[in-house]
Amino acid sequence: MELAALEKQIAYQFKDKKILEEALTHRSYLNEHPDWNLPSNERLEFLGDAVLELIVTEELYNRFPAFQEGKMTSVRAALVNYVMLADVARSFGLETFLLMSRGELRDTGRAREVIVANAIEALIGAIYMDGGFSGAKKFITKWVLGRLDEVFQKGLYMDAKSVLQEKAQAQRKVTPTYHLLGSSGPDHKRMFRIGVYFSDKLMAEGEGPSKQDAEVEAAKKALERIEK
Repeated sequence: MELAALEKQIAYQFKDKKILEEALTHRSYLNEHPDWNLPSNERLEFLGDAVLELIVTEELYNRFPAFQEGKMTSVRAALVNYVMLADVARSFGLETFLLMSRGELRDTGRAREVIVANAIEALIGAIYMDGGFSGAKKFITKWVLGRLDEVFQKGLYMDAKSVLQEKAQAQRKVTPTYHLLGSSGPDHKRMFRIGVYFSDKLMAEGEGPSKQDAEVEAAKKALERIEK
C-alpha cells in the first residue's frame, strides 16, 4: 500500500503507519483476507465522527457569534453529511487507497458514498490518535471547513424539508408527508428509500443511510420538481 502518496496528499505524515492502514480497512476486506492483521476502520470511524463534530462546532461557535443554535446546527449538518464528506474524500483521492472486497469495489451507488464518507471519519480518528487534537484540527480546517463558502453560496445549510413544507403550503395548500418505501442492504450499510407525498400523490423519492437522510433527499427532489 502506497501510504506515502496519501500522506503527501493530506500533508500529514503518520508516526504510526499501522493506524493509517487500519483507517483504510473496510470490514468487507476482512471477509476476503482473514489473514489481514488489522481490524476494520469502524472504531476509528466512531472516534473520528466525534472529533469532526467537536472541531466543526467549535469553529462555527467562534467564527459566527451572531448565529443561534439552529443556524449553527444546519451549517454543521451541511458540512458533515455523508454526501459532503464523500466529496471531500474524493478531492484528495482517499477512495483509491481504501481496502474493500471485490464486491464493494464494483459498487458505484450510494452505498459506496457512505463507505467513502465513513473512511474520512476513520482517517480523522487516526490522525487524532497519531497527532492529537491539533493534527486533527489542521486536517479538518483545510479539508472540511474549507467548504464553508460553498455551503453558504449554494444555500446547502437550508433545511430542504422546511423549505418544501413552506412552498407546498403556500402554493398547493398541502403539507408534505413522508413514508418509508423500503430498505435494502445488510445492517452495517442499510439504505432507506423514502417517498414524499402531497396528499396521496407521490412527488419524489429519496435514498440515504438513515431515514432522515432519505427524507431530506426526497424533499430536495420534490423541490426541483415543483420549481420547474
